[in-house]
Amino acid sequence: MIGRFVRATALPVSASGDAARARTRAGVSFAASLRFDDVSHSVDGTAILKGITLEAAPGEVLCLLGPSGSGKTTMLRIAAGIERQTGGRLLLNGREIAGPTRFVAPERRGIGLMFQDFALFPHMTILDNVRFGLSALNGGAAKREALSALARVGLDHIADSYPHMLSGGEQQRIALARALTPRPSVLLMDEPFSGLDSRLKDVVRTDTLQILRESRATAIIVTHDAEEAMRLGDRIALIKDGALVQVGTAAELYGRPANLFAAGFFSELNLIDGEALGGRIVTPLGPVADTTLSDGTLFTVALRLTGVRLNERPNGVFGRIVARRFLGGVDLLTVAIEGLDAPLRSRMRAGSVPENLQDVVVSIDPQDVIVFAKASGDR
Repeated sequence: MIGRFVRATALPVSASGDAARARTRAGVSFAASLRFDDVSHSVDGTAILKGITLEAAPGEVLCLLGPSGSGKTTMLRIAAGIERQTGGRLLLNGREIAGPTRFVAPERRGIGLMFQDFALFPHMTILDNVRFGLSALNGGAAKREALSALARVGLDHIADSYPHMLSGGEQQRIALARALTPRPSVLLMDEPFSGLDSRLKDVVRTDTLQILRESRATAIIVTHDAEEAMRLGDRIALIKDGALVQVGTAAELYGRPANLFAAGFFSELNLIDGEALGGRIVTPLGPVADTTLSDGTLFTVALRLTGVRLNERPNGVFGRIVARRFLGGVDLLTVAIEGLDAPLRSRMRAGSVPENLQDVVVSIDPQDVIVFAKASGDR
């Protein structure tokens, strides 16, 4: 029965549910809270982290999201004990494990780390890779635990194989099994799906999340993909240039972004200028939102592409389609509008705008409008 789950590269997406039922349930860990308390870190005088305070609750899946170089992986390395922060404290269940006067060795923290490249030992069998972290158990007990972990990811029947014989998806699940075998209270995962193709990624992410839920370990997952963070995370911590921008659920960060950076990380945006006038924010597209700020206040108005509607009805402003691309379920259209320096982009359901139509009326869905007051002096 488990054999049907073997070849991840050939596994249809619809088979994921069958595969999950074929696995044994994950062993339960004793989940812990992990808190970064005003953590900062510098290397050769360059600030990598800037006073981050953030806590992952017991059993929570927390995603660290941000562009490359924002400090996400450094946070994982500090949590794992590979690096020591230059300021602040790290607390596990309220107990300091790294700070000015205390540093608990990595192997004594009960924190697991799964590397981006999986870091499987090529000269070891799959079984030996998985039981590598079970040095405290005798040979027989370690083997039983390792085989049980492999069964949880549906790969116990290839225990005698070697990493180079496996697909990327299989290697990812082996790395997950190895990380969970010691039953860590916190599991750290550094971009664990970045090496997988998009079709396989959906299946492996779903299976991984199920295993994490079953194990009940606290998990902190690093990613630069906003959609992935929304799929996986109970909460998301958005980081930029070593500083925490916003923390919350996917709905909170998407619907109420703290600033333009946060808004742009979760949506493709058109940016236009707006100005307060008579309690409304007025743009070349007409009023787009209400405001309590005084007349003359300047705004940056962000329009999600899905909120720019094109039709032939005279209930908006006139525009001309200058480019279009078919993207499967949607058409990406570029529209020039008088009064705007740059054309607007729109995502419309494929085929909803006739191919021969050039002149359109542009209207805006208020739900897809986000406004930010400009700082004094910004033009």
